Amino acid sequence: MRLLADENFPGPLVEQLRQTGHDVSWARTEYPGWTDSSLLEVAESEARIILTLDNDFWQIALQRRPPLERAGIVVLRIHPATPTNLGPLVDAFASSDKTWAGHVSIIRANEIQMIATQRSAD
Repeated sequence: MRLLADENFPGPLVEQLRQTGHDVSWARTEYPGWTDSSLLEVAESEARIILTLDNDFWQIALQRRPPLERAGIVVLRIHPATPTNLGPLVDAFASSDKTWAGHVSIIRANEIQMIATQRSAD
């Protein structure tokens, strides 16, 4: 899977994802200081799923026009957001067969909530 880990995403989890075969760009090293909107544009152009602890991406992605098609947002929510606590959420994400592109998602310890970024034309 092609991923873009936000600056706030823990390095050990970036490495874990890379070691399990995922193509992970990390904003902390590749796009330091970039705005969330700019990272979202990179993710869309490179067909990457953004992994973040930042709720701001949720609103930015849902308000974006045109809606996301190739990228998606996955917000991991657990307190405290330590690598140990986040590990099972990352595992749930990586092992899921869900279609993340075109969605904004929140993963918690016992649920995955997904919202499509574009409405179907009924």
